[in-house]
Amino acid sequence: MPRSQGPGDGVKRSAECCGPQLSRGSTKIFPKAEALCSSLSWAAPAMSPPGHLGELSQVVPPELVDAVLEETGARERRLRCLPSRVGVYFVLALGLFEHLGARLVWTKLVAGLTPRVPEPSEKALRDLRRRIGPAPVKRLFEVLAGPLAQPSTPGVTYRRWRTVAFDGCSSLIVPDHERNWSWLGRPASRLGQAGYPTLMLMTRCETGTRGLVAAVFGPVAMGETYYAQQLTSNLTPDMLLLADRAFHTNDLLAQVARRGARFLVRCASRRHPPILTLLPDGSYLTRIAGLTLRVIEAEIRTRTADGTTFGETCRLLTTLTDRRTDPAHQLVRLYHERWEIEMCQPQCTHKWELAV
Repeated sequence: MPRSQGPGDGVKRSAECCGPQLSRGSTKIFPKAEALCSSLSWAAPAMSPPGHLGELSQVVPPELVDAVLEETGARERRLRCLPSRVGVYFVLALGLFEHLGARLVWTKLVAGLTPRVPEPSEKALRDLRRRIGPAPVKRLFEVLAGPLAQPSTPGVTYRRWRTVAFDGCSSLIVPDHERNWSWLGRPASRLGQAGYPTLMLMTRCETGTRGLVAAVFGPVAMGETYYAQQLTSNLTPDMLLLADRAFHTNDLLAQVARRGARFLVRCASRRHPPILTLLPDGSYLTRIAGLTLRVIEAEIRTRTADGTTFGETCRLLTTLTDRRTDPAHQLVRLYHERWEIEMCQPQCTHKWELAV
């Protein structure tokens, strides 16, 4: 029976690279595949080109990639010139050079390697991505994503809590394909149905470094609160969550409190919590979703260049109820840290749009 066409068939290679089925414990590798795999363990010099294998393998060790591939069942089943491990590094390089085509990204990825490596075609690289699928990349993100700075790094913590924030973006477009329409639905616009399917991306970042800690995405119709609840699963007691007024629902606040994390969340102006105890600094205590919270009201004024003044009242809900250790003016100033995710979010959406 003739061998079916595989992802490696677009590679310029000799006949010996078309190998048989590969067992899990096999160590036999053909020359080109062996040269490429061994290059992934190469110790890079101090200065490596951006996206180079040496640089990527320092951040993402080959042993970790192999473990993720084994866990997700994405290891190759026969000998190939483009192993699955190489495919994971290639996908990571695509994120670094989102404005370049696949062949140019491959050239940057293997530039300067002394062993002779394959020269894959566009089709071979496309099939390589399809072969490994999204599961290894998703699992790799789950393993590596997390706070970047040490607790002692200036600007990362408030008292003993690491400040994090989450926000969503619902304006991401994806290719006009029937599978995307069936999954994401057909959102309506002012002129009828939208021309492309749209995706909602919800991220949580460390405000001090803007490093992504967690991310989820899906149909826009589910709403920001639905995805925000998924991001609370890995909150820890040493975190202080900063959030906008779209995330002040009772269920979400109770879920964050159950994780042991503190929060400082702005609530909508239409919400007027009952005053239970008035504190000397002007804040007051209230009860929401079975929690004793502190409400801080601050009037924000802005003066334009022509002298016009406008403003609004900002109402904050927090689990930091002690006015002595957490003065009201200090928490109002701390809430401004939430805007760090507004700077991190455009970077994620810009890379997404270029990739699409």
